[in-house]
Amino acid sequence: MVKIGQIELGEFPLLLAPMEDVSDPPFRAVCKVNGADMMYTEFISSEGLIRDAMKSKQKLDIFDYERPIGIQIFGGDEEAMALATQIVAVANPDLIDINFGCPVKKVVCKGAGAGILRDLPKMVKLTDAVVKATNLPVTVKTRLGWDDDTKNVEEVAERLQDVGIQALTIHGRTRAQLYKGEADWTLIAAVKNNPRIKIPIFGNGDIDTPEKALAYKNKYGVDGIMIGRAAIGYPWIFNEIKHFLKTGNHLPAPTILQRIEVCKTHLEKSVEWKGPRAGIYEMRRHYSQYFKGIDHFKEFRTRLVTADHLEEIQFILQDVAKHYAAIGTI
Repeated sequence: MVKIGQIELGEFPLLLAPMEDVSDPPFRAVCKVNGADMMYTEFISSEGLIRDAMKSKQKLDIFDYERPIGIQIFGGDEEAMALATQIVAVANPDLIDINFGCPVKKVVCKGAGAGILRDLPKMVKLTDAVVKATNLPVTVKTRLGWDDDTKNVEEVAERLQDVGIQALTIHGRTRAQLYKGEADWTLIAAVKNNPRIKIPIFGNGDIDTPEKALAYKNKYGVDGIMIGRAAIGYPWIFNEIKHFLKTGNHLPAPTILQRIEVCKTHLEKSVEWKGPRAGIYEMRRHYSQYFKGIDHFKEFRTRLVTADHLEEIQFILQDVAKHYAAIGTI
């Protein structure tokens, strides 16, 4: 049984990654129903929380059906991170996660996210400040290092464990790689196999099929897997991996009708949570993913990304169902 503090996550948990502008409550809802064992919010700026920035505050919205859920924060100032931790605790998450992995320039240039990988003593101080500011379990997500010359994740794991983190997720790339190239899980395995490490170690990067999940589980020995981009438009991946790990067999791929139903649920929750304008606009990035690989979908996609009203989009999705039913591929 994998545990973070007192949170029981099962034998080999599958975690939904915190993804900016993706891992919001509507998206998390469809991932939870489809097998995600643990989820995280989008990352939240510590400075934004302290300024009472509306976008940051809205990201604190969590719901009981999502549990266990962690709220992820980032920042480069100890005092701000400690204060943000106290603000976050009011939302009553199950844990607090620190983002030391985001490679985006606007985050890195503030000495936050993956920017901290160039200053390990500061990373330790920031982590210590968060741990001391809460009674909740604190976890960290990071990368292998800043670049190929500074892959220091083994030292990072030891030092962060020493100041009290209760789990570590490692993305198998350096900051310099961004999301390019293949994720290197050998260093993730080295951390997991380090006799000093007693906390759960989760691997992240490139897991997009049940076969790969099984292969990486067996080869690298991690306690669980975090899935990010592969779940966008395809929340079924969690249950598909679980079924394959358990039985060695594949679940049937989702039908077009199932894709439509989950897409509609996501859309309706998005409008309900964000309001019609933002909810509809921000769903546009998901349509291509929900219907990826479906023949002759381009015309429907064009209609979906240009429609401005919920009823219009629901009507288009009905048209999708009728069209593929008529040609016998529903």
